[in-house]
Amino acid sequence: MEINDDMMNDPQGQSPIWKSRKVAIVGAGAVGATFAYAMAQNGAADEICLIDLNDELCKGQVLDLAHGLPFYPTINIYAGTEKDYANADVIVITAGAAQKKGETRLDLLKKNGAIIEGIVDQITAQNSKAAIVVVTNPVDILTKIALKRSGWDRSRVIGSGTVLDSSRFKYLLSDFFDVYVGSIHAYILGEHGDSEFAAWSMANISGVQLDEYSKQLGIQNWPEKKKEIEREVRDSAYHIIDYKGATNFGVGLALVQIVGAILKNQRRVLTVSYHLEGEYGIEDICLATPCLISQDGVSSIIGTELTDEEQEKLVRSANVLKREYADLKG
Repeated sequence: MEINDDMMNDPQGQSPIWKSRKVAIVGAGAVGATFAYAMAQNGAADEICLIDLNDELCKGQVLDLAHGLPFYPTINIYAGTEKDYANADVIVITAGAAQKKGETRLDLLKKNGAIIEGIVDQITAQNSKAAIVVVTNPVDILTKIALKRSGWDRSRVIGSGTVLDSSRFKYLLSDFFDVYVGSIHAYILGEHGDSEFAAWSMANISGVQLDEYSKQLGIQNWPEKKKEIEREVRDSAYHIIDYKGATNFGVGLALVQIVGAILKNQRRVLTVSYHLEGEYGIEDICLATPCLISQDGVSSIIGTELTDEEQEKLVRSANVLKREYADLKG
């Protein structure tokens, strides 16, 4: 159904009584369409609008998704234009050049920087009050570019960060320890890329630190296994790209968690990419740390005391991203 002004106000037109929760997805390719499909089933959004320069692709994805309307919670799915940014609650940017086999995320920077700036210009031209979630890789630097281009408060411009990487981490730990994945709390921090790292000091199974839990199980090669798991998390995207050309299911579901937390004001902790302004001793770059996600985007960073080694890795990751950003602007 279409949303109109009469539905936004009471019969006397005095006050708003209901507002559609609208998500605009920029890019109707594999990631954008998969996210739309997962979001439609989740039920957190009332409207999903797909926007893409490839008009036929966009219409085809919308029609395919719309054929499932009898099976979703009530929702309106349609192809839109840049005018739809004006009343969106969340704008998710997936548009950009795809990562090719053998190509790192950082190789994509120069291709996608200009694309992100053009999209952000369209968003700000519509006086949008939305939160922006950047997904296009390399996501951390592109989030920084989007934030600077928009001129908005940092809370409203975030990246997908390492939410998917942290999910991969939990999956591998669940498989290794043979424990339900929902009982595992663990995070990957830093760049969504080659300099990311596992924050082992924060990892636990229902409150029991993993080093202690491994002792209880009598695992002899735990230090070596930790390195293997961390390496597998870091290389996961490359393996999937080698196998099938792109990643889309995992990131689509990760986006549902981020966007759902904003739409529902869940105040949920997720490792999104966020612009640091002195937190963890890091300035003027976007990278993943645990953040409290609410209807405002990021309400706050969840501060935690990292080990000296983890702090060094976070700073190193920040410096990698700063160098890449400086090279781009230089």
